[in-house]
Amino acid sequence: MMRRAKISVIGAGNIGGECARSIAMKELGDVVLLDIPSKDKPELHMPKGKALDLACCGPVENFDARITGTFDYKDIEGSDVVIVTAGVPRKPGQSRDDLVAINAGIVKNVAQNIKQYAPNAIVIVVSNPLDAMVYVMWKVTGFPAHRVLGQAGALDVARYKTFLAMELGCSVEDIQGLLLGGHGDDMVPLPRLTSVNGIPIQDLLPEAKIQACVDRAKVGGGEIVKLMGTSAWYAPSAGTIEMVEAIVRDKKRVIPCAAYCEDEFAVKASNDGKGLFVGVPCVLGAKGVEKIINFKMNDTEQKFMNESISHVKDLIGSTVKLFPELA
Repeated sequence: MMRRAKISVIGAGNIGGECARSIAMKELGDVVLLDIPSKDKPELHMPKGKALDLACCGPVENFDARITGTFDYKDIEGSDVVIVTAGVPRKPGQSRDDLVAINAGIVKNVAQNIKQYAPNAIVIVVSNPLDAMVYVMWKVTGFPAHRVLGQAGALDVARYKTFLAMELGCSVEDIQGLLLGGHGDDMVPLPRLTSVNGIPIQDLLPEAKIQACVDRAKVGGGEIVKLMGTSAWYAPSAGTIEMVEAIVRDKKRVIPCAAYCEDEFAVKASNDGKGLFVGVPCVLGAKGVEKIINFKMNDTEQKFMNESISHVKDLIGSTVKLFPELA
């Protein structure tokens, strides 16, 4: 009998809890949900409570998965995939970049524990600011780059497609689209490569409406923060699970992710000859990032991509300034 995958989720908050639920319901593997004890209420065991609550859904939703809630990193031993959602979520008025000082320290600690207890895992980082946190994970674990990636593009593309579908009055399932670059306001949607069941989006919407959807996708996370007072969790977890499923089922899906690039999309040329983690289309399978799909951009797209790469470079610089050991 084939061994079930073991998938650990670090951070049992809104995104982590929703990831655990989706993993169980899709029967992608057994789940370990890990968090730290509450300082205010040390008598509580939130991850164990969430795990038990989720396990009780099994008879109703007809899934069979072992679900463990824990404070102990030893329980992630043997993980095939580790999802990292740990960190402070955004609040109104904050950008993702404002979270660097707090979340880099948290992710650094998580990375040290993953390196010790799950040295063969593929790691998907969800914590913000995403592009910097993936870099921290990679530097601290020392894992090969194909086993460290960030969830950004899957979410950003989902928002882009959603806004286009709202404008067109058609199903989101018939929209194909792509975004590149950093996870933030300078991401690079590509209308040239956007279509509805093969029909170019330019044939269906005027330029102004396409641009409005592009602009809304760029600030989609901030729009939700303003409405709810905290970061989104349903769509980020859905994007993460799309990646997890591609990996544990070796599906070879083409999904935009924050992956380590050098020559692809002129990353080294924009970063003093060094590589960076930046959002690009990747083939995801059992080995993690199995291939980065490079393609020729037009001059305008490359200009926006260069600007996005420059922002990621500055973000990494700010992170290294706070934690010089990550240089």
